[in-house]
Amino acid sequence: MSQDSARPEPLLPVPFPGTRARFARGMRAGDWVFATGLAGTDYANGLAPEVVQADHPLDGEPKAMRESRRLFANAAEILAAGGCGFPDVVRIDQYYTRPEAVDPYHAVRRETFAGRIPPSTSNLHQRFARTGQELEVQVMAAVPRDGRRAEHLAFRPSYDIHHTSGYSPGLAYGDFRFIPGQTAEARVHGEGPLDPEARRPQGLWKGTPIQLETDFIVRRKLAPSLEAAGASLDSVVKAQVYLRDRDDVPAFNQAWQAHFRTPPATTIVATSTPGFIMPDSRIEINTIALATDGTTRKEVVAGGVAPLFRGYPPAVRAGDLLLLSGMMAMRGGTLVPAARVDPRQPFFAMPVKAELAAILEDAEAICRATGTSIANVVRMQMFLSDLADLPACIETAHDALEGRPLPLSAIEVPWLPAPGARVLLDLWVHAR
Repeated sequence: MSQDSARPEPLLPVPFPGTRARFARGMRAGDWVFATGLAGTDYANGLAPEVVQADHPLDGEPKAMRESRRLFANAAEILAAGGCGFPDVVRIDQYYTRPEAVDPYHAVRRETFAGRIPPSTSNLHQRFARTGQELEVQVMAAVPRDGRRAEHLAFRPSYDIHHTSGYSPGLAYGDFRFIPGQTAEARVHGEGPLDPEARRPQGLWKGTPIQLETDFIVRRKLAPSLEAAGASLDSVVKAQVYLRDRDDVPAFNQAWQAHFRTPPATTIVATSTPGFIMPDSRIEINTIALATDGTTRKEVVAGGVAPLFRGYPPAVRAGDLLLLSGMMAMRGGTLVPAARVDPRQPFFAMPVKAELAAILEDAEAICRATGTSIANVVRMQMFLSDLADLPACIETAHDALEGRPLPLSAIEVPWLPAPGARVLLDLWVHAR
């Protein structure tokens, strides 16, 4: 098979308005289908006219419900183009700009999935790319093949799943195991908002809040759910960690890494404040793991690239997926020189392009270490300190991928881990 024929297939690509680049509404890679950056758009007018209802916006369903319906209609088209449907979705990540959008979205989601909702993550973020956009969703699905299909697991988790959410406690597809995003919300309704074990006792010197929440999530929620799903902490291959407070990063890293012999590829993403279902929460963690009795193994990949944070692998390969830890344009513990603005002549550079180019150069080195290429990216999440930088980022990514459609989700966040930085990238790549 040639390198070109082995590449993932962009599904239903459309132009990015006002650019020479194209947006991959979905990607098919092996048995996987990704729909990244789902929104209530018609891909031409920002939010679709039937969502906005500019002449009569208060008529009919709430706007967030209309937005959700268009979003899931888009998802249905992408899944069908990839050879699957909503019963084949293995994971869904939801981002919102305000909590009032959540319940209308959940109502449409329950209809769409007919009560079989896959493991789910939901948190609040600062801004999306379209005017008035309140929702952005990432979907991962698996095409049924040879009797193998997405299987909702029926174990009882160590916590209550509220009926308004209704997602499965775990899901299996082949050797892959998917677990819902976990917070320190009380395991039993009425004992919260945070679980008693995750709360710092009265007094300033009785524990670090982020470490208490992290340890509680891992010990009381994540580890038991993984075990019930036939996986384990050490078989986790990818984690996305959503943090509310920038200053929590070092203590979180200490607490999280202490639970692993080999940590997973990990990306830390900033949320708004509040950011989670419980306003007091500081963190949510979602994971992908491998079955402990399966044949697919967790392989750490370095490619000569230093991770953003010490102690994490630059990437982990799991079967035909290469899952990279979150990346920024850091070399030797500092931003690359080209990403710094010369205060004497600040308007003769585009620092964000230099940042993204450096990130993609490092990503290519990691990919080549496994015999693949950045051209085989199937999911690209871009977290920006200012969405005004998005056009320059689209142009840079378009050039790096030699014009291939971009499976992109772009989200504005209130902070990034390095001073002066403009972009953090989370990449998933097909590695067959």
